[in-house]
This record gives sequence, structure tokens and C-alpha cells, in this order.
Amino acid sequence: MQIQPRTLALWTPPPAVDVEALPVGKWWDAVKAPSNIGERALKALGDETGAVIQDKHGPLYWLVKVGSATSWHLRQVRVLTELADERTYLGVPPVSWTDGLRTHWRVPLSADRYLTDAGELWEALAEADRAEYGRMPVGRQLCYRCQLPTDEPIPVDVEDGRSDVGKVTYACPPHAPLYTRRRPRPLTSATAAEHEGRRSR
Repeated sequence: MQIQPRTLALWTPPPAVDVEALPVGKWWDAVKAPSNIGERALKALGDETGAVIQDKHGPLYWLVKVGSATSWHLRQVRVLTELADERTYLGVPPVSWTDGLRTHWRVPLSADRYLTDAGELWEALAEADRAEYGRMPVGRQLCYRCQLPTDEPIPVDVEDGRSDVGKVTYACPPHAPLYTRRRPRPLTSATAAEHEGRRSR
């Protein structure tokens, strides 16, 4: 009988009174998702999620088996793993920090809540990405602000035109929250879905 990775209680944070920077790639890798994507993925995973850290600024971090997510490519999702020429660290809160505005365990670490299965996490994050931003466009797109091509284009505006497909304005992840020319915030999932519907006709 194969034990699911999330049930392998092989590690617990060292005793600490504050967030401690611990190296990724030693006990686990970490997958970081922005709050809008992370919340959707967390809901989709339900009881299948392992422990989750929520940063005080909003992003969520799942712990996964070392090396299990290194080839991923999803918009705004980052895989933290050990690199050949440098160490990468993750701020890990004490086990007792399970709520509040500070960095805490959104899903508390326990004997049966440790690592999340990387395949299930990818599916949940990919579904969340599509729901928030629509289908990934073919090819690289220019960011409206820095005018550089980005591999993670985020739609921030759709101009209604006379054709079935309106002109889409894209942004790279750092500049997407700054778009204010026509809307004070990036496309909502509903707007993205509406745009996706026009494209599929």
C-alpha cells in the first residue's frame, strides 16, 4: 500500500518564536501562488490539500516533495526549490500560528497534513489560472507598461470592437496590478470568462 505524500510526517518546524527562514529543497519544495489563484486552488483541493502557509501579504505556499514541481509553468505561480548556485529560503511560522494577519499556517501542519500531492496541486492551480485569466494566449505577449514580451501574460483589459474578438491588453505579473487606464483593477474572472466566450464562437 502506497502512502500518500501528504501523510508522511517526516518534518516539523524547529521550535521558534517568530517566522524562521528555512532552506527549500532540503525537506520539501514550496509552491507559491498569489491570493486570487491560491484561494481558488485551496477550495478545489478541499481535503486533498496538505499544509499551507499564508504569507502576511497574501500569497499561499504549499509544501511538496522535493523535485516534484520543477517543470511547472503557470501564470504568477512560483516553485521554490534549491538552485545549483544559490540557496532559496521560505519563511516558516511556528506551528502554533494558525490565524491572524501575520504569516501563519492557513492549513495547519499535522500528522496527516504535510506535503500536498504535486499532480493534484498542479491541476487545482491550472484550473484556478483558467478561471481567473482565461485561456493562455498563443505565443508571448507585450506588457502594456514595460513593452517587454512576457511568458505569463495576464489580460487586464478588453476593448469591445466590431469584430467578434475585442483587442486584449496584457500585462506581465508585476505590472498587472498597476493597470488603471480603463479599469481600476485587472480583469475579473467573470470578465475573463465573457472574453473567452467571445473567442470560442
